[in-house]
Amino acid sequence: METSGRVVADVEVVANVELPDVALGRLEALSVDECLRLLAANHVGRLAVVVKEQPVVVPVNYALMGRQIVFRSDTGTKLHASAGRRVAFEIDSVDASRHEGWSVLVVGTGHEERDSARLEALRKLEVTPWAEGTKAHWICIKGGSVTGRRIVHEA
Repeated sequence: METSGRVVADVEVVANVELPDVALGRLEALSVDECLRLLAANHVGRLAVVVKEQPVVVPVNYALMGRQIVFRSDTGTKLHASAGRRVAFEIDSVDASRHEGWSVLVVGTGHEERDSARLEALRKLEVTPWAEGTKAHWICIKGGSVTGRRIVHEA
């Protein structure tokens, strides 16, 4: 129930609940090479930017060019909040039934590519927009860090 901008939840305590018999996993760091392999093998991720001092996370389809994430954008939030600014980009995969998964995080600076030779190379990448619009702006996430981790279970 929502009251005066606050969320009030009714909570019922349930005793003797059977939890699934799944062993807890441990976190394992991924190497940069493994992170890059996962980034190259996937094509949809989440871009995190800051707009008016608030974090905003939006899905984007992308390609990997070297160590750079590349995506297309129309004029708007993604372009204005990422060009020349610090951003984060994340991909992951989760198997909820097995309590396993992995995550890769790229932190860097967004850059709108305007060099004609680089734009020609970027247009050869398979970055086909899923949503309507021309998506005429090419954004690259440069520099920064590439890190990852996975939850693993002992056999």
